[in-house]
Amino acid sequence: MVSPLVRTFQTIGKFSLAAALGMGLIAGDALAQQTAPSPGSAKAIFGGVTLPTQGPSQSIGFYAKGCLAGAVALPADGPTWQAMRLSRNRRWGRPELIGLLERLSRDAAKNDGWPGLLVGDISQPRGGPMFNGHASHQIGLDADIWLTPMPQRKLSAADREALPFTSMLAKDKFLTINDRVWTPAHARLLMRAASYPEVERIFVNPAIKKKMCDSWTGDRSNLGKLRPEYGHDSHFHIRLRCPPGSVGCTGQAPVAAGDGCDKTLAWWLGPEPWVKPKPKPSDKPPVKPREVMVSDLPRACEAVLAAPPVASVRAATYGAKGAGAAAETDAMPASGNTPPGQIPQQ
Repeated sequence: MVSPLVRTFQTIGKFSLAAALGMGLIAGDALAQQTAPSPGSAKAIFGGVTLPTQGPSQSIGFYAKGCLAGAVALPADGPTWQAMRLSRNRRWGRPELIGLLERLSRDAAKNDGWPGLLVGDISQPRGGPMFNGHASHQIGLDADIWLTPMPQRKLSAADREALPFTSMLAKDKFLTINDRVWTPAHARLLMRAASYPEVERIFVNPAIKKKMCDSWTGDRSNLGKLRPEYGHDSHFHIRLRCPPGSVGCTGQAPVAAGDGCDKTLAWWLGPEPWVKPKPKPSDKPPVKPREVMVSDLPRACEAVLAAPPVASVRAATYGAKGAGAAAETDAMPASGNTPPGQIPQQ
């Protein structure tokens, strides 16, 4: 998918990409259409586990190279949230993250005119690399939240699988917000999410970042947490810092000081990210990347895979004795764009 976009960019200029970008070709589930992993790979093994481990929560390794012990599930339904794409079995995370998502949903509904969250992928039951869709989300500290407001009705299981994403981008302009779908409530929701100290960064499309830089008139002290990253025009991605005392969790470099509305943002909005690096005479032919194996992850991840599971989904659902637990069942699912030369910092 990327190569044709790059060729178009190089041939007739960046504005010719506007229609493709506006249609969401690099948004939402774009990365989910990938080849199935080989049996024995880390993706296949972690993606095939249906329940988390018993015991306390522990994030092991880095966001894009690790695993998760003692995960808890976001309840499928709550007063101000609904979990999406349930068949993926990816609504697992650390209690700190699940609690924050519920808190954000309540705060945004009460204070920001946002009726409720549609929550996408968090992590698998034991974290680790996913079958498809993400490089990160491996240690229970990442979560995707749709930029589509929660409807007033309870969505059916079929609705949650089929409801399309809504891009915030205009179809006829390069990396420009569509003001017919973007609202001030979107901006308030993002800044509400950024206001929590445990949130380290939030990935948004570069056009969304620019919109926030140009239009946000409130407190800008947390605006720097909004980080430009392609593929986030229909959802935003919350990342928590490693919780205090979380031994074995490898954090990311802190966000740079300032609001991020400077030349670093201008780079994302220009042609450079889409131009293939010129080959050098010394360059060797590209080699297909080797699939990640469990042995490539921190050694403790082998023990996570071998650990006994909890008794049921209900037993590991966050706040199972409180609101939202009634919607849980113990049934498990049957199965569970980046410019060239660039590694996502997710």
